[in-house]
Amino acid sequence: MRAAAIPSTVGALALTLASAPAAASAAPHRALPPTNSVPEAAGVRAAAGDAAAQGIRWQPCPAAEHLPASAECGTVRVPVDYTRPDGEHISLTVSRARATGNAAEYQGPLVYNPGGPGGNAMTFPLYPKLGGLWKRLNARYDFIGYAPRGVGRSDPLSCQNPKAFLKGPNHSAQHPTWAVKQAMNRKAAAYAAGCAKAQPDRLRHYTTPNNARDLDVLRAALGQRGLTYMGVSYGTYIGSVYATLFPGHVRRLVLDSIVNPAPDNVWYQANLDQNVAFERRWEDWKTWVARHDDTYRLGRTARQVQASFDAVRAAVDREPAGGTVGSKELVAAFLDTGYADATWAPYARVLSDFRKGEPGPLIKVAAPDMKKAKKEENGNAVYNAVECQDAPWPRDWPRWDRDNTVTAAVAPFNTWENAWMNLPCAYWKTESATPLDVRTAVGQLPPVLLVAATRDGATPYAGALETRRRLAGSSLVTERGAGNHGVSGGNRCVNAHVERYLFEGRTPGTDAECAARPAPKPGARQQPLPAPGMRAGR
Repeated sequence: MRAAAIPSTVGALALTLASAPAAASAAPHRALPPTNSVPEAAGVRAAAGDAAAQGIRWQPCPAAEHLPASAECGTVRVPVDYTRPDGEHISLTVSRARATGNAAEYQGPLVYNPGGPGGNAMTFPLYPKLGGLWKRLNARYDFIGYAPRGVGRSDPLSCQNPKAFLKGPNHSAQHPTWAVKQAMNRKAAAYAAGCAKAQPDRLRHYTTPNNARDLDVLRAALGQRGLTYMGVSYGTYIGSVYATLFPGHVRRLVLDSIVNPAPDNVWYQANLDQNVAFERRWEDWKTWVARHDDTYRLGRTARQVQASFDAVRAAVDREPAGGTVGSKELVAAFLDTGYADATWAPYARVLSDFRKGEPGPLIKVAAPDMKKAKKEENGNAVYNAVECQDAPWPRDWPRWDRDNTVTAAVAPFNTWENAWMNLPCAYWKTESATPLDVRTAVGQLPPVLLVAATRDGATPYAGALETRRRLAGSSLVTERGAGNHGVSGGNRCVNAHVERYLFEGRTPGTDAECAARPAPKPGARQQPLPAPGMRAGR
């Protein structure tokens, strides 16, 4: 699940796109059942047995991973289709930073997933350099990162030319016309067709349950009877599904910034809800900027700050900044303000500088980086493959148009951009699965630690409450009044709970609360921190 935006226009058009691709209302291709198949649970046991016997051959990391010499890399083989464990396999890339403390305190491997879908955790061995919680955890745990199936060097999926995918400038219509909607439907249909052409046989196997099964094979390859895992954002949904499928294999489980796992929420409704949550965070940022008008001169009220942003939006559509930044690139960049307070001051400065006639800072943060085109397109391809395959999506454009028009009326910042990002699911070429009913009974799981912020835009807080209800015996730590996505590492109170849990297995009971960290100080010019977990479409 990626970052979404908020709806912006009232009213619903019962729109039938006469010239839009017919695939939106056509039934998806129904794949034939595999022959000589076994139950998926049996396939996982077979694959895990093989992985346990083979282990991981750790060696220096390839230059492509951009990791220090102290990190180690290897691979783990997983079946493409768990009903055919002797069939085709994918080699998942894995990274490791060995624990730095003494042997008496060593607790084994800590596996990490940063979100997505499409996120790559191969850089997890770099986290100890951030200090604080991460350095303390690495003293007792090996840090294990990995690239899920389809991501990075793990049999990468690509659905279109990467340079064409990332190239700017592009226009973001606040009130898209009939013609714009027709064009976006055609683009979505072409993208879905590109994915099917790229992976005609494997496409239906990019799912969250398969990501969870891969995680269990990785556990076995690491030689562990129980998995210690930290997932952020979409990584929490993998963790919730893992806990449901393999409750007896959980040692410790930290889920931070939590996706709502209710089957009727995955994934169409989740994106609509996310739009509204991001709009609330957008208001938080504008209110903060207005409070510091003496520094930024963007307006004394949130409404005035919005007017300043809209003026820049119009300006880059008239004349793209640096020739590559249009309104679409501008909106995508400023969605970062919904992820982390650390971006608030730098992005306010970027907007302020542009209004003063200095476009350089905006170009720096918003211009497409063509060196990352392959990585960005790969992440987007896996995002669509997983979300479109995980659950049913509406196949009729009038439903999409109605729902997003209504949502955009209350959440105009990013609703339509999020809709276009997800629209390939209306044209997907495989039959979508039925979402797993995430649920465990009392006593099935060891204690599980949940962490969430009440004003999180990417994963609305309701998801944490729903997960606590579904994972019996789990404990929720809430950062009250805050909206940072990816709470661990940035709040001392939360860090204490995470550290106590991962070191001692103790949770604070049913729930605990932590005060929000202090508001950012104005004036910062440093490069904004990358948002953890979910990719903006964002």
